[in-house]
Amino acid sequence: MSTITVPPNYKPSKDEEFMNDLQHEYFRLKLENWKIELLKESEETIGHLREGGLLVPDASDRATAEADRALELRTKDRIRKLISKIDKAIERVNNKTYGYCEVTGEPIGIKRLEARPVATMTIEAQENHELMEKTHSDK
Repeated sequence: MSTITVPPNYKPSKDEEFMNDLQHEYFRLKLENWKIELLKESEETIGHLREGGLLVPDASDRATAEADRALELRTKDRIRKLISKIDKAIERVNNKTYGYCEVTGEPIGIKRLEARPVATMTIEAQENHELMEKTHSDK
């Protein structure tokens, strides 16, 4: 564990050195807390899936129950993928590569990391990546 204590009202600022120890700890805590919330949400989803039986005699009620179950399964899968991204981001915090674009090596930026703590690219690199994906998927 880290020996750095993040003050209660601390917010990273562009006026301080980018990805200093305090910022790394701030984002590590932010990511870990987000993961804890998602795991709780996932447990609730699993509970709903276990208690919801599809032995409903009415066809319309059964269809609604099946649609609800499919939605809960998609939600659980999204949570699983997001937790994996969070774990990778925590690894980057621990090895001090967090906050830097995996394509350009440039700082991602505090505002983007606050909005999307699992971001691995600058906005420009992400846009280029998405453009390339779209170009290749259109062929």
